[in-house]
Amino acid sequence: MAEPRLKSEIRAAALIRRAQREGAFAVVARRGDPDAGSIAVKVYQGSGRAKLYVEARDDNGKAVWREPFDRDGASVAETEIDAYLDKERRFDSDLWIIEIEDRAGRSFTDDASA
Repeated sequence: MAEPRLKSEIRAAALIRRAQREGAFAVVARRGDPDAGSIAVKVYQGSGRAKLYVEARDDNGKAVWREPFDRDGASVAETEIDAYLDKERRFDSDLWIIEIEDRAGRSFTDDASA
């Protein structure tokens, strides 16, 4: 049985508050379904570089964050992430996109390594 989930709008608001409390700039770039939309977090690190974290489920149904562009912890071109998110938006109309600007690259997700 999957664990209960908070509404997406609550999880998105909490993530933004965490980032802002730590001095990062964070905004909702795209609102998805308020109840059950998945969340993508784009972390801009400056100089056109960014990281992306997306919600997923592991083999046991537990919520986890994964990096679709995991390249040994290195950031990628922001344009590459934007193209990926454009494609995801066309596929998933419920998708939330949170954008964070943080030179240290912190994602403020619960269990991401950033």
